[in-house]
Amino acid sequence: MLNTDKLDEVRKLFTAHLENKGLRKTGERYAILEEIYARSGHFDVEELYAGMKERGLQVSRATVYNTLDLLVEQGLVSKHQFGRNLAQYEKSYGYRQHDHVICTECHKVVEFCDPRIHGIQTMVGDLLNFHILHHSLNLYGICGDCRAQAAARNPHA
Repeated sequence: MLNTDKLDEVRKLFTAHLENKGLRKTGERYAILEEIYARSGHFDVEELYAGMKERGLQVSRATVYNTLDLLVEQGLVSKHQFGRNLAQYEKSYGYRQHDHVICTECHKVVEFCDPRIHGIQTMVGDLLNFHILHHSLNLYGICGDCRAQAAARNPHA
C-alpha cells in the first residue's frame, strides 16, 4: 500500500535534487518514483519498466535507467548486486536498515534485521575512528526450498 505522506516527502526531496542539478521535473520521472514507492520488496529495471507499461504508463527504458540513477544518487532508492549481473533495487527513504540472505540457486532474497549488527557497526566505527554512514551485509547460501528440491532429485545423496 502506498504511504502518501512518505511519497509527498520523497517527492519534495526528489524535486529539490532535480532543481539543484538543473534537471527537468518531468511527469515520467515522478511516475517512476511513484511506481517504486508503490512496490514492496526488490525489483530490477525490467520488472519496473514492464510494470509501468502494463499499467499503460508511457515511459522509455532509458528514462527508467536514468531516473533510477538519480534516485540512487539522492538516497531514495538502494541498488544491490546480490552476486549476479542483474542489479536489484528497493525503495529506501524512511525504511529501516536491513540486511539480506540470498539463495545462490533460485536467487530468492530474504531481508532480516538484527540489532547486534548496528552495535558492531558502532563499535568498529569508534575503534577505527570512522563515522559510519551505512553498511551492506549480504549472506549467500541455499534456501530450504532448493535444498528440498535437490534432496528429492537425489534421495540417496
